[in-house]
Amino acid sequence: MKNIAVLVSGGGTNLQALIDAQGRGELINGRITAVISSTPSAYALERAKAAGIPGYVAARKDYPSSQAMTAALVDKLKGLDIDLVVLAGFMVILTGEMVRAFPNAILNVHPALIPSFAGPGCYGLHVHEKALEYGVKLSGATVHFVSEECDGGPIVSQKAVEVLPDDTPEVLQRRIMEQCEWQLLPQAVSLFCQDRLKVEGRTVRVLEHPERGTRNAE
Repeated sequence: MKNIAVLVSGGGTNLQALIDAQGRGELINGRITAVISSTPSAYALERAKAAGIPGYVAARKDYPSSQAMTAALVDKLKGLDIDLVVLAGFMVILTGEMVRAFPNAILNVHPALIPSFAGPGCYGLHVHEKALEYGVKLSGATVHFVSEECDGGPIVSQKAVEVLPDDTPEVLQRRIMEQCEWQLLPQAVSLFCQDRLKVEGRTVRVLEHPERGTRNAE
């Protein structure tokens, strides 16, 4: 059974999707054992409490630098014996120490079809504003492993939805969350916990059966 830590900053809708999936028995061989928020008042912490999951706070303002915060987070995660780190709306940029401590063991969900509308500055509603400004006909979500390049790690899964003529950023955001993010993220977490994700360069293969010792392959 793999221990999962979910890092959050706000409302925690993707966290709730994971909690619900866990309740349905869909996080095979995995369990959420910690929720860590960069914001003390984040509603995500209430979701964790309601589900009986320990919650912790690591506020950026409490550390002199991003590197110091990252180092403290790594120590916390190691102390909690975490196997998989999930970034679910975590709004703090972590430094390379995190990736080196958990190689190919950090998953992020991004609300666009990477490499479109990704990288520095592309977060939250900004992503959907850019998609609508560009006039794309499809958008969606991507689950990927985290690397030291922002939104640049190997892609695990993607799903698209149609962009409709009357969409606002808020409406498009909601459609992508409901139809893409809340489905893709629990699926990817479950596959990781079953040792069914094999990273080969930039490609992630989904194995039919668990293959021990392959998830960190380069």
